[in-house]
Amino acid sequence: MRTLILGIGNILWADEGFGVRAVEEFHARYETGADVTVLDGGTQGLYLVQFVEACDQLLVFDAIDYGLEPGTLRIVRDGEVPRFMGAKKMSLHQTGFQEVLSAADLLGRYPSRLALIGCQPQDLENWGGPLTAPVAAAVEPALAAAVDTLVEWGVELRPRAASAETFPRLLAHDLDHDAYERRLRGAEEETRP
Repeated sequence: MRTLILGIGNILWADEGFGVRAVEEFHARYETGADVTVLDGGTQGLYLVQFVEACDQLLVFDAIDYGLEPGTLRIVRDGEVPRFMGAKKMSLHQTGFQEVLSAADLLGRYPSRLALIGCQPQDLENWGGPLTAPVAAAVEPALAAAVDTLVEWGVELRPRAASAETFPRLLAHDLDHDAYERRLRGAEEETRP
């Protein structure tokens, strides 16, 4: 069974980056077999069809406006996933991902298992801002939910034994969480009197 673990969203719009930050952290913590792809899908929209149609199992991290308290996680599966991907669109990538799922279905290559780990955002207006505290706190339980789902699906995971410096980062060019947060903290210190 081929499995795709996908984070989607835009890290430049505060909590809209939840999916990317969650998949980035997943990649930093776990090694997987060759039949598993861990991917930062960002806002690629229809460019993701090739990845979705190539998998049998799809797990997605994303910021979803469920109308709940900020930081609340909600996990939906299989036939419910497309409905929630477009329940209340917050950005263009959600429309794009609904289209990705539809295109995979039309091609006859729809994943047999789907899971969406969605987090209720608090702030989507802070251009260049980090995740808010409640959404950042939701990353840990989102990873636990992902591990539970993947183990249920029969996916083998191994905690990484090596330090983060010895394996390829999922995001590069200083867009990974640590470098991005360091940049923001530096900018705040420069503006203080």
